Formats: sequence, structure tokens, C-alpha cells
Amino acid sequence: MSNATSSQAIEDLAADIGKNIYIDVAKWHLYLADAHLHTLLAERFMPMLTAGSVSEAQVSEVLADIPVKLGGGRLELPLAELLPMQCQVSLIDILEEHQRDL
Repeated sequence: MSNATSSQAIEDLAADIGKNIYIDVAKWHLYLADAHLHTLLAERFMPMLTAGSVSEAQVSEVLADIPVKLGGGRLELPLAELLPMQCQVSLIDILEEHQRDL
């Protein structure tokens, strides 16, 4: 995959993640595009997609490794703790869809 194609694939994946996956805070939905986390996730997942393997365990591991600062940095939680289970399932669906398109 060329660098331009790779960049476009990351941008497309980031856009889908950003508009469909959210953090749930007191029943408020903060979409990952608004939280500026969508591109980071796309960059972390793209190597898995190009390698041809995306598992629930891998997705959980990536989400657990991304710290999210709350309260001006006074508290930090893994992204995995802030996403509802349905969003994690939707994220896996998005990743599988993009993997088929590669």
C-alpha cells in the first residue's frame, strides 16, 4: 500500500471511528472526533488491518493502552473504561469493514 493510499485509509478509518464511537460521561456522548482520539485509534489499528488480523483481544488491548486525562489531568483512565460495550462492538465492526475494503 503506497503512503498516499495508507494516509487516505487512515483518514477514512479515523472518520468512521470519530463519528460512530463515543465516550459515555454521565449519559453524555462525547464522540471520539470531538475528543481528538479518532486519528490516534486509526493509526494504532491500521497495522493490524493491513496484517489481516483484528481480534477482540487486540482491540481491548489497544483501548486499554490509551490514557484519557479527565478533570484537567487530575485523573487518568484508560479509554477502554470510558467506552460503552456497544461502542466497543461497533468499533470491531468498523475495523472489520475497513479490513475487507483494503
